[in-house]
Amino acid sequence: MIEKDDWRLTIPNDPIIKEKEWVFKTYIPVSETWEHQHCMLCGDKISQYESTIHEGYASTSRKDYWWICPKCFNDFKEMFNWKVVEE
Repeated sequence: MIEKDDWRLTIPNDPIIKEKEWVFKTYIPVSETWEHQHCMLCGDKISQYESTIHEGYASTSRKDYWWICPKCFNDFKEMFNWKVVEE
């Protein structure tokens, strides 16, 4: 059970991510200079690099701009009332 004082909730993101739809997908770089993203909650890097997470949940409201790692998604999906959709 996630506690309300979980350190990942210190980022002011509630209005941005509450009740949003997400697509589970493999990260593909947007450009040569934009080759990774970070989980909005824990900050873990999501990219194609070997030492990072390669898949996550991408926002549908701002296509592929906001990402959440699988662990944080599973930890907070009920709290934020998230829905997984097909791309």
